[in-house]
Amino acid sequence: MKIEHVGLFVQDLEQMRQFYMTYFGATAGAKYHNPKTTFQSYFLTFSDGARLEIGTKEGLNSSDRAVSTGYAHLAFSLGTKEKVDELVARFVAEGFTIKSGPRTTGDGYYEAVILDPEKNEIELTV
Repeated sequence: MKIEHVGLFVQDLEQMRQFYMTYFGATAGAKYHNPKTTFQSYFLTFSDGARLEIGTKEGLNSSDRAVSTGYAHLAFSLGTKEKVDELVARFVAEGFTIKSGPRTTGDGYYEAVILDPEKNEIELTV
């Protein structure tokens, strides 16, 4: 058994598609749109075959994410500390929020946590 994909609701579908393509090398499939339900989505595929479905529909609300259950973060393994540092520097230069790191955590991970354009946490690890 394997996880087939992770789904993430977003406010701005096109902005988020471009974000994951630009910074993480995702390839977007064809846009799906169900006019009856107003649901629209893209499946984004990464180089290792992992897939993320980003979707939106009319009437979505963004709630306070500081204290909530559900989605916590999405983690990308970049392979080396240097690649983590390089991508963090790029995010800083382009005005994204760095929530923490880069640092070595208590359980031995080298990581940084950034916020995507809609304030979802993305963990960058080795």
